[in-house]
Amino acid sequence: MKNSGTGPGAITPDGSPVEFYTLLEPGRDAELVIQESPPGGSVLELGAGVGRVTHALVAAGLDVVAVDESAEMLAHVRGAETVLARLQDLRLDRRFDTVTLGSQLVNVVDGEVRRAFLGACARHVAPGGTVLVQWIPGERHDVWQAGSGRADGEVTITMAEVEEISPGVYAATMRYTHGERVWTQSFTSRRLSDEDVAADLAAVGLRLDRFLTEDRTWFAARPFTT
Repeated sequence: MKNSGTGPGAITPDGSPVEFYTLLEPGRDAELVIQESPPGGSVLELGAGVGRVTHALVAAGLDVVAVDESAEMLAHVRGAETVLARLQDLRLDRRFDTVTLGSQLVNVVDGEVRRAFLGACARHVAPGGTVLVQWIPGERHDVWQAGSGRADGEVTITMAEVEEISPGVYAATMRYTHGERVWTQSFTSRRLSDEDVAADLAAVGLRLDRFLTEDRTWFAARPFTT
């Protein structure tokens, strides 16, 4: 199953509807990054999208470089340096206090791509710095079901379809609404264990440090040398 999306406005290569993401609030994701970053520190945000989190980080006084493969997404980012690039290819020759990999990108089905994402994190984190990764813990895949959803302000987010298409690989379609506008986003996700994550981190020179939220959807990693 190829990632895809439908609805008004631009759709990125991974199926993300740009207009929909401009409607979302930063929520606790931004609060977590601010809490884990040194005051006034530098942040490399991988997969920054439209700046949902970026703008809150900039407002908090952090020096942010926002990276995304979609020019349509980055066109919405304000107050941060932007870099148009595939995450796995990124080489800025700079190091940052904090590197973030959000949007559950680490759950990509292809293991080589996953390690390439984490490798980009490892290349750009400063000695003593922190990598913050958002993921879908294995146990959360177990409770996915069609029809489940939530509201985010005036936006509704519903899992329209979900199927385990091979052992540990799930195909899902989300349905988003805002007023009369409707978008869908279809994607695949790999069920990863804590041990899987630790092994992939170790392969690029990082170690799993700790989980940051009660639901375990964010974790911190650090270079082996720190």
